[in-house]
Amino acid sequence: MIDPILLTAPRVATFMEDKHLTNASGFFFRREERLFLVTNRHVVIDDASDHHPTRLEIELHNNPDNLAESIWWSMPLYRDGVSLWRQGTDTAGEIDVAVIEVDKSSLPENLTYRAFGPEHLVKPQDHVEIGSSILVVGFPLGFHDTLHHMPVVRQAVVASSFGFRFQGMGYFLTDARTHRGISGAPVVMRAPELDSLEGDLPWNLLGVHSARLDVGTRDMELDEALGLNCAWYADILLTLTEA
Repeated sequence: MIDPILLTAPRVATFMEDKHLTNASGFFFRREERLFLVTNRHVVIDDASDHHPTRLEIELHNNPDNLAESIWWSMPLYRDGVSLWRQGTDTAGEIDVAVIEVDKSSLPENLTYRAFGPEHLVKPQDHVEIGSSILVVGFPLGFHDTLHHMPVVRQAVVASSFGFRFQGMGYFLTDARTHRGISGAPVVMRAPELDSLEGDLPWNLLGVHSARLDVGTRDMELDEALGLNCAWYADILLTLTEA
């Protein structure tokens, strides 16, 4: 038996044509009959670091009877010079979340995966107690179960008032050890009330992990890093996945 939360988050790699660039995390989100891959915007484009991949590859399980089997599946980021991902903005500027629709008709047969849906979203106005225990599901520094091709989870807590836009931005803070490679990971909380939904995931989707935060005035020798991270509110997915 494997916790289905691990099947929501495929390993992501970015490429410039055939040149491998970076590793990242992501997760599946379904909207009615459509399927999307969710990750960070800076995974698909980042002008500041001159990161301009042309495609992604995600690792998929293609044998439900043997999770040690997997394949890499390529997703183009552009068609005829036009970007295929969707990204959002709000009054504070760009939101570091991107969604790319998955062409389900071209997916290999017998795939084993799970996907969050609108019923898993926690709205900013919903009460989530500060200090609540949450998980970040992804691939820190690319680390994972190399036999079964599964992500790992990092324990975290809600570190700012959930529902408030921290410093006016569309994210809340988490307190957790995170690393490169976990960008785009889902931030989740156990949701026993969803156990009654047959075949569903008993997890609430709170946010999309984006980046570690630091203090510009920190003494690099005397002061440890804050260990705080920003997670963009997951309800942005309803806007980004509209027909």
